[in-house]
Amino acid sequence: MDGRLKAGHDMNMKTALFAALICLALPASAAPLPSGTVAPQFTRTGLDGRQVSLPRGKLVLLDFWASWCAPCIVELPHLAALKKRHSDRLEIIGIAMDDSKAAAVDALKRFPVNYPVAMGDAALGKLYGGILGLPEITLIGRDGKVIKSWRGDFRADALDAAIETALRR
Repeated sequence: MDGRLKAGHDMNMKTALFAALICLALPASAAPLPSGTVAPQFTRTGLDGRQVSLPRGKLVLLDFWASWCAPCIVELPHLAALKKRHSDRLEIIGIAMDDSKAAAVDALKRFPVNYPVAMGDAALGKLYGGILGLPEITLIGRDGKVIKSWRGDFRADALDAAIETALRR
C-alpha cells in the first residue's frame, strides 16, 4: 500500500474508532420523554429572580434552548407570539442551557420573550430524557403528561397544530 494511502486509511480508522467511542459514551436513555409520561416536576429561579415551576392543570410548552443555537434564537419570536395569542390557556417556560446566565440574558435582550426563563443544567436535562440537541420542546398536557416532544430544527406549523389540538381537548 502506498505510504499516503496507508496514512489516509489509518486516519479514517482512527476517526471511525473515535466516533464509535463517542457514541458509546452517550447515555443509552438520551431520548425525549415518550408521550404519556408524567413530566418531572422542577423549581428553578428564573432569570428575573422569581421562582419558575412546572404548573399542573395547564397546557405547558417547555423549551430547552441556548443563546449559541441558531434554530433556538429563530424560535423565540414565534414562541412569544404563541404566548401572546394563548396567554390564558398556554404556559411557556424557557430553559436556557447556556454555560452562563449572562449569555442567556444577553440573548433575551436582543430577542425578548413574554414568558419565564430559568437556567438549566445537566441534572434538569436528564429528568427530561437527556438533552443532546437543541432546541428541544416538550408539550405537556393539563394532566401533567407529555403530549409530544420535538428535538432539533424548529417547525412552527407542527408545533402550532399540536398546541391547537391540545387546546381543543
